[in-house]
Amino acid sequence: MTRITSSFGSRTDALDVVEGVDLSNYVAVVTGGASGLGVETARALASVGAQVVLPVRDLERAKSSRDEILSTHPRARVELRELDLASLDSIHRFGETFRRDYPVVRILINNAAVMATPFQHTSDGFEMQFGTNHLGHFALFHELLPSLKAANGSRVVALSSIGHRRSDVDFDDPMFERRPYEKWQSYGQSKTACSLFAVGVTAQYASEGIVANAVHPGGIITGLQQYLPKEEQRAMGWIDEDGNVNAGFKTVTQGAATSVWAAVGTELSGVGAKYLEDCNEAEPFDSEKPFRGFMPYSLDHENAHKLWDLSSTLTLT
Repeated sequence: MTRITSSFGSRTDALDVVEGVDLSNYVAVVTGGASGLGVETARALASVGAQVVLPVRDLERAKSSRDEILSTHPRARVELRELDLASLDSIHRFGETFRRDYPVVRILINNAAVMATPFQHTSDGFEMQFGTNHLGHFALFHELLPSLKAANGSRVVALSSIGHRRSDVDFDDPMFERRPYEKWQSYGQSKTACSLFAVGVTAQYASEGIVANAVHPGGIITGLQQYLPKEEQRAMGWIDEDGNVNAGFKTVTQGAATSVWAAVGTELSGVGAKYLEDCNEAEPFDSEKPFRGFMPYSLDHENAHKLWDLSSTLTLT
């Protein structure tokens, strides 16, 4: 199968990806739109006419982000709605009102995430990183499923990470109930789950016009690092002693580009179950290219099916 590529690359800005695109008849949902990648993803989509809905946990905090988008694109249509991905009740409430107001959705971007948190649980008792990054978005997808089906051609974007290499999904103990909790293993598991979710969506719903792809946005300093002390970021080489960001990292606008490409790129029409990075389809991990590529288990169809069943049992019953 020919690898899918585009004219864009690692340093492309999100706004460059939508140049010449018209999304005036599209409704797009972007989680985590109060800061970081979510804001730039929303800005790009709204700049070319999309009605963008940002489900956010803190409405007051998110207003400044929405207003900042409007300051650069006064005609943008950006709506804030309250949603806590760490609460199934909140997700259900969001879905009930959203489906009434937006019966057709063309784009869902599962952008929100937590990273390297202390050991804690969601309101439903799920380990926080697996529960928020994967299970919350899994439940949200099902709340929006009727609207996504009604589009007769919709795309779902699931943000994964190079961190997925830290762990496959442990189906015997996904919530760290018996094994010792390790924050990076937990994060890696959750990001592998996000990639497998894209495989599962495509397998389940491509015949009904819904496809999904996983995206690695690249290394970017955003609010995602809130649980990481500066000392740890320096030890990992993300910042230097003076706080300067590693030159290999992307800007936030560059980091949002692959999500936007996954949502609108003509090269991906009807295409799903791929792992994307730098606005191209990624290749399997090669030790000679340590900062690129995906682990085969992150696109494993059997594991995607197992995860779908587990996630359905946990969130839909």
